[in-house]
Amino acid sequence: MHSALLLLLTFFSYRSGGDRLFHGSLLDQDLVLDLDMDLLAVLRRVDPRFLSVTIDASLASEERFMLLLRSQRIRTLATALSPAFLRFGGTKQDFMVFSPQRSQQLDPGEPCSSVRLPWWLEQRLKQDWAQQQLVLAKEEQQNQYNPFHFTELTVDLLHSFSSCCSLDLIFGLNALLRTADNSWNSSNARSLLRYCDSKQYEMSWELGNEPNSFEKKAGIRVDGNQLGVDFTRLRKMMSEFKLYRDAGLFGPDVGQPRDRRADLLESFLHSGAKAINACTWHHYYVNGRDTSLQDFLDPEVLDTLALKTNEVLERVQQESPGKPVWLGETSSAYGGGARGLSDTFVSGFMWLDKLGLGARLGLDVVMRQVLVGAGSYHMIDDDLDPLPDYWLSLLYKRLVGPEVLKLQLVSDSGRSKRVRLYLHCANRKSYPGGAVVLIWMNLSRKPVRISLPTGVSSSTVDAFVLQSNQLGEEGLQSRSVQLNGELLKMVDDKTLPELNGTQFPPAEHLKLLPYSLGFFVMMDAQAPACS
Repeated sequence: MHSALLLLLTFFSYRSGGDRLFHGSLLDQDLVLDLDMDLLAVLRRVDPRFLSVTIDASLASEERFMLLLRSQRIRTLATALSPAFLRFGGTKQDFMVFSPQRSQQLDPGEPCSSVRLPWWLEQRLKQDWAQQQLVLAKEEQQNQYNPFHFTELTVDLLHSFSSCCSLDLIFGLNALLRTADNSWNSSNARSLLRYCDSKQYEMSWELGNEPNSFEKKAGIRVDGNQLGVDFTRLRKMMSEFKLYRDAGLFGPDVGQPRDRRADLLESFLHSGAKAINACTWHHYYVNGRDTSLQDFLDPEVLDTLALKTNEVLERVQQESPGKPVWLGETSSAYGGGARGLSDTFVSGFMWLDKLGLGARLGLDVVMRQVLVGAGSYHMIDDDLDPLPDYWLSLLYKRLVGPEVLKLQLVSDSGRSKRVRLYLHCANRKSYPGGAVVLIWMNLSRKPVRISLPTGVSSSTVDAFVLQSNQLGEEGLQSRSVQLNGELLKMVDDKTLPELNGTQFPPAEHLKLLPYSLGFFVMMDAQAPACS
């Protein structure tokens, strides 16, 4: 049977034929959800770079691994996620020391088209990086982090990568360089800024990663007030360079609110809020060392994001009204992710729900840990092949606009907890004004039908349905994903596959398959909020 016809029979019941396209016994058991959509007004608007990515500073633990950023494959994948911020940071940033050598610099005028990483070197680096990750994992388990030095080459490679991929670079500075009175020693950062200014490298900055854990990682305690003073000092230093006078400064990259972390954020905002352009914090749902498949499908686990986000938003609003709030680092599981979960199809439920819920709650930017780096929560694997969360992110970029719309269930029997739904204007680079996109996921083993309100149900639908390449619960831990029944993979190092939707005529109901997620674009919705 032709794949489009198969999808037609699978997803929709039409007004003209009612439910006759399905076996009645199946439909009798289906959960049916009625939706109400407000298409008149924008609920809130996020940054166009809302979905952003990170490169973990661990990649620079041996500078030669930074050469992987010259891989054509990685550059193709990264460019497709533009516009976005590219944050370079993480735990290792607070153990990095800039040591200029003047001998390994790249030409800042080097054309992007001339960048070539020899195939033999790329293969060698990939093999060695796999071994380096074992070293880094042991370091984290033992909680012993060794300082390391980086030269101009790391900065050159980062800037070349970000500019050629049209990403806005944010560089994380070391906050654990302290003076005798425990204030920040800014001399090394000044040396770095001076070099970047001499090369006319446009970028933004951060200072420190998860300051709430400084004592655990380095035996150094820095309170929020002192950290705010340190940020103010950095802002003043940036103003001395014409290039960075108006550049972005983001922080404090504190862990999600809990005990001292909440106090640290509050005291930081007292002394440092004026120095930053946005307040950043980190969020992970579970511990990568002891989580389970069911955690990744548990609505109560997903709902913890709202609790923590509202805590941060409320605190920032009290201390610095109007200050944007970002998730400066986030993924499914902390501790480097959960192997066999964070790097498989099932992680997409946490990731897509975080994007939908984060935008609705009021987060302006969400930075995914990690595009490239150590751990199991990466979007690109050790062979530089895209994992399911990469494909999901790419679809989000192409389909979802920054305008968040109000969506609610008209009738909820209480059985709908495993269905998550969000509504945005469609991306106007892909669709005409007035189109809306329904972001959805079905975390259950049973199909669900959603009933569209009048008006939207008269629209042609462009369907993008993501499923594991293996059916059933066992397929949840697959590292491959299908779009509308077609396996997603790169054509070659320079070419991504066509990500085409399957168009259907107007329908009263949309069907969400078991363990699936995706996007329905209502092309003819003519939403005033999206015109």
